[in-house]
Amino acid sequence: MADDTSRNGSRRPNVILITTDQQRGDCVGYDTRGVRTPHIDRLASTGTRFSTCITPHPMCQAARASILTGKLPYTHGVRDNGRNLEERYGKEGLGGIFSRAGYQTRFIGKAHLSTHETFQATGMAECYNSVNQYPADWGGPYFGFQSVELLLRPHHHCTWSDPPYTLHYENYLNTDGQGRQRWERAKVHANPESLADTTHLQVWRSALDDEWHSSPWVGDRAVELINARSNDASTEPLFAWVSFPDPHPPFLAAAPWSSQYHPEEVDIARYRKLDLDKRPWWHRAFLESPIRRNVKRPHAQGGQDWGESSELNETQLRDITAVYYGMISAIDHQVGRIIEALENSGELDNTIILFTSDHGEWLGDHGLLLKGPMLYDGLLRVPLVMSGPDIPAGRCVDDPVSTLDIRATLSQLCSLDASADNGTSLVGLMQGTEIRDFALNEWEVDETRSGIGMDLTTVRSRRYRMSVDLRTDTGELYDMQEDPFELHNLFDDASHAGTRAELMEMIHSRPHDQVPAAPRVGWH
Repeated sequence: MADDTSRNGSRRPNVILITTDQQRGDCVGYDTRGVRTPHIDRLASTGTRFSTCITPHPMCQAARASILTGKLPYTHGVRDNGRNLEERYGKEGLGGIFSRAGYQTRFIGKAHLSTHETFQATGMAECYNSVNQYPADWGGPYFGFQSVELLLRPHHHCTWSDPPYTLHYENYLNTDGQGRQRWERAKVHANPESLADTTHLQVWRSALDDEWHSSPWVGDRAVELINARSNDASTEPLFAWVSFPDPHPPFLAAAPWSSQYHPEEVDIARYRKLDLDKRPWWHRAFLESPIRRNVKRPHAQGGQDWGESSELNETQLRDITAVYYGMISAIDHQVGRIIEALENSGELDNTIILFTSDHGEWLGDHGLLLKGPMLYDGLLRVPLVMSGPDIPAGRCVDDPVSTLDIRATLSQLCSLDASADNGTSLVGLMQGTEIRDFALNEWEVDETRSGIGMDLTTVRSRRYRMSVDLRTDTGELYDMQEDPFELHNLFDDASHAGTRAELMEMIHSRPHDQVPAAPRVGWH
C-alpha cells in the first residue's frame, strides 16, 4: 500500500466529492436566484468556482457514470438511464484509482451506477429485483469503492418494499419496523388545509420529521466517517463520494426547510411560455409522445406518471420553487456539518472539497418541469466549486467545462497515476495558465423510454449553446450572451451559418472512442 505522502513529499490530501441530484447551476448562493447556501458559498470564497460547468448527459445514471469514469456517455456505453455501466469501468473510475493509490475509499448516498428499476433481476445491489441476494451487512466493494452505504430508493416516486429488498438507508428507516409507515408519511402534507400544499402532484411540505429524510442521513454518515477517522491511528488518506439525492423531484422537504422560502418571494423562471412552435421538432414530439406516457412502471408510487411535465401556472411554480430552494438549503446545512467535522478533526486544511451536481432542472423555464431532451441552460449547467490545498481562493472561471473533468483534475491534484479519459484537468484553468473553448453533452434518446429516437449532441462554447439531432441534421442554436433565456433559435439563420459550422467542428472533434450502447435492462 502506498504511503501517505505525494510525489513532492507533502502529506497527501483527503478528497470529499459532494454531489447533489438535479441542482441547477444558478441555484447556489453566489449566483443569481437568491438561494441561501452559506456553506457552499464558503467553499467558493476559499476556493475556485466554475460559472459555466455543464453535465455530459441530462439523465442521472449516464451523468454519474461520466463523473465516475471521466468518459463521455458514448465512450462508457451508458447512453441513457436503464443501461448498466460495466463493472470493469469501476477499476479505472474514481473509486478504483484512489483505492490503488492507497486511499480509503467510501461511497455514501445515492450511487445510481446501475439500474434500479429493471425488467428482471440483474444481480446488482442497486437493482430492486436482486438486492435480496445481498446480506443485510453488505457494504461493498462496489465500482471500485472499498465500502459503501447506499440508498436503494432515493426519491419518493418509488414504492416501498420491506427487507430484504432494501439497502442501508431503507434499513435505517426500518430500524424499528416502521419503515413503510415513514416512507408513506413523507408524502403526507404537513399543512393539508393550506392550498399552497396541494397545488401540484410533485410538491410536498412533508409531515415526516426531518431526521428521517435522506439529506440528514447522508450528512450523518459523512460526519461519522470523518469523526471515526480522527480517532483512528490509520494514516491512509480518504477519498469519499458523498452523494445527496435531493433536490430531485418529487419536490419534498420537511420543516424547517419546507418553510424557509415563501412562495411569493422566490425568483421563479422569467420566461414560462411553452412555445413549441418556435422549437425543433423533438420538443413537441417528446412532450406529446403516447409511448412515453404509456410506459408501465411497476415500481412507481401509486402507478402515477411521475415524469409528467404539463403546463404550470404561476402558483404551482412558486410553490415548487420554494420547496426546491428549501431542499438545497437543507443540503447546504449538511455541507456545513461536514466542513465543521473536518475542522474539528484538524483535516480541513489538507482536504480537497469538490461540490457539484449530476445535472440541472428546468424549474419552469419555457413552461417545463423536470428534465428531457430540451437542453436549456437550467438543465445543462450545474454548480462546480473546489476548495482545498493548491486551489486558488476567490477565483471564478468562466470557461466552459464539464463534470467529465473531475477525474483528471483530482488525479493531478493528488498525484495519482490514471489512464487518459475524455476529461481534462481543471488545474491550468484555476491557475490562469490555460483556457477552454467548449464542453460537450451527448444522449442517444431511446424511443422505448422517451417516445422519440435521436442522436442528440450539445456543445456549450463561451458564447453559444447548440443542440443537434445528428440523425436529422435539425437543431437549435442560442446566443447566450445576447439571449440568455434562449428565446431566439438561430440554427437556420443564414447570418449565423459560420457560427453553426464552427460549433459543428467542436462537436465532431470528439474522440473516435465510442463503444456500443450498453443493453437496456430497465427504465431507471
